Amino acid sequence: MVARFAVLGSGAWGTAVALVLAQNPQHRVALWSARPEHADWHGSRENKRLLPGVPIPQTVLLTTDVRKAVEAAELVIAAAPTAYLRATLKRFATVIPKDTPLLSLVKGLENQTFRRPTEIARETLGERPVAVLSGPSHAEEVARGLPTTLVAASDDLELARSVQQAFATERFRVYTNSDLIGVELAGALKNVIGIAAGISDGLALGDNCKSALLTRGLAEMARFAAALGARSETFYGLAGMGDLITTCISRHGRNRAVGERLARGEKIADIQASTASVAEGVFTARSVYEKAREMGIRMPIATEVFRVLYESKSPLAAVTDLMVRELRSEDW
Repeated sequence: MVARFAVLGSGAWGTAVALVLAQNPQHRVALWSARPEHADWHGSRENKRLLPGVPIPQTVLLTTDVRKAVEAAELVIAAAPTAYLRATLKRFATVIPKDTPLLSLVKGLENQTFRRPTEIARETLGERPVAVLSGPSHAEEVARGLPTTLVAASDDLELARSVQQAFATERFRVYTNSDLIGVELAGALKNVIGIAAGISDGLALGDNCKSALLTRGLAEMARFAAALGARSETFYGLAGMGDLITTCISRHGRNRAVGERLARGEKIADIQASTASVAEGVFTARSVYEKAREMGIRMPIATEVFRVLYESKSPLAAVTDLMVRELRSEDW
């Protein structure tokens, strides 16, 4: 039976997900690009800007037409960066049927509102079933068929299982999870710790420091999310620990790369202007810092990342201040 999917956002991850879905001969996939100037790969069938050397099969419809993208789609997949997600979905508000479920690939939080991507979707498109697909998943590896394992989370278990089945291939494995809040927050929070990991690498602080950073960063993530209604155990799974490890050690990690460049003395404005991809952690760091202060949640690593990004604090000074804080017991 033919199934139709619409991927809204032709960045690296949106493109990679379209390629995974297109492996099933019963799938019809549309990949929508927001900007006509980025649609020059429609003729070459290659996303040369972000995934050079990876061919896009003819079975994937490449389009900039809003109506054509979502026509008869049984699942709409949001792949736009958080900062542009609300505006992107507004363009589709009148053409996506009210009962069509939405799957979010987005790993961030909206600055002004602290809304999670699925919350933005429901506010923009109306109440509907929503899910999130998250975990350790660099697009560069997924697009080239390297083995990847993720988690589909939803408060609608039937939808989570449907996503699981739709994406399953011999190189792409999906688990289900009912903790939508936890999985979605994990995908956003790990990017902030990823920037800290890049700072550690840029300052050549060594493996001991990096291991401690990941461990205490995970504790911070779980503590923060639990205060917002998530389950702490979610953070020991693919969306938490799994994605955190990949983000903090991989050469593909955009957030880790931002931190490394900050440690070398570059300014965040110059870093952002020089790259085609979006490092979600730069925006999420502000959201998390402000929410943690409001709720009285201890977030020492996230706080120092915020100060480096937005208060021009020296990365080395930030590391020093983390090390000389009041001594505590290890708590989870």
